[in-house]
Amino acid sequence: MKIIVIVGPTGVGKTKLSIELAKKMNAVIINGDSMQVYKGLDIGTAKIKENEKEGIEHYLFDICTPLEDYNIYKYQQDGRCLLDKFIKENRNVIIVGGSGLYLKSLLYDYKFQEESIQDDYHDLTNEEILSEIKKDHETDIHVNNRKRLIRELNKIKNGNNIKTDIYKKLYDFTIIGLTCPRDKLYEIVDKRVDLMVEEGLIEEVKNLYNQGIRSKAIETGIGYKELYAYFDNQVTLEEAINNIKKNTRHFIKRQYTFFKHQMDVNWVNVNFQDFKETIQESLKIIHED
Repeated sequence: MKIIVIVGPTGVGKTKLSIELAKKMNAVIINGDSMQVYKGLDIGTAKIKENEKEGIEHYLFDICTPLEDYNIYKYQQDGRCLLDKFIKENRNVIIVGGSGLYLKSLLYDYKFQEESIQDDYHDLTNEEILSEIKKDHETDIHVNNRKRLIRELNKIKNGNNIKTDIYKKLYDFTIIGLTCPRDKLYEIVDKRVDLMVEEGLIEEVKNLYNQGIRSKAIETGIGYKELYAYFDNQVTLEEAINNIKKNTRHFIKRQYTFFKHQMDVNWVNVNFQDFKETIQESLKIIHED
């Protein structure tokens, strides 16, 4: 029984590799992306389509609505329940996604308080909340943006409740990271965003907007928050699309930083012209581990 984790930046081919490896290893696939758990967030998250699954069992996709606050603690619980089940059944598992902290919380000895802190800090002024935040780290949140200040301080307080040994693995697994030259990846991202628009991204987000959904998933999700700004008449459509591309590139930089410093990754340079080579190199890593 093997657990394979496929990581890498947005747009590099993780989903494609997961399907090919799952077919060869008779494995199930578990989602490791924090946005693909939500129903209705399909095009903007590049979620795998039903006809692309090729009969492979997929888990932790489309398990809640955008109105629900599905957080890292819930993911950890759901993911470990599945892993323990498949280990008992001696089934191979492939975990695929780009949400590094979700993956670490699942695979390493992360411990959370079950109930997260959600305080409105009614007894503190904006200046006092900002001062509390700056005890932990610097921030560019404006002092008048109370909503963001409260959210950031709650995030810090919840983060301080985490007790973990980041070096202690709870499972035996192999991590494969897909990569390619940065300029090539940015080119792929720009084309990918244009394709998303052609496939109906604007309509997908407009449907959520018309329902009045302004949840955490929408406010933080790339592709959703930018188009909400357009629907709010804060930017033009062209600006919104350019912002999606720009924010995706920034996200890619953060993904690389996390995976290179936080996880023991076996990196594979993707051959987009002959993806079979990428598959074979990944299989070689799996067999040698």
